[in-house]
Amino acid sequence: MIRLVLYSKPGCHLCEGLREKLEQVTAVALALEERDITQQPDWFEVYQYEIPVLYWHSPQGLQQLPRLSPRASVARLEQLLMTHCD
Repeated sequence: MIRLVLYSKPGCHLCEGLREKLEQVTAVALALEERDITQQPDWFEVYQYEIPVLYWHSPQGLQQLPRLSPRASVARLEQLLMTHCD
């Protein structure tokens, strides 16, 4: 199972789009933790202009995944996950 962390905030359409695509992933099993950047000042400072930001729990700790285009398909998202989350 791939454990992911999504940094987002309420009302972010890009964040909602990525979350919806993650919910449609079937090629790999996922566990998603969503972190609202408005709840932690340090998260907000780092991610306010970058969201959505996706990380995975690797054996070495949290690793940021490459940013996907909002137009990327679910298949492209699955490919990214299988390539980077081994």
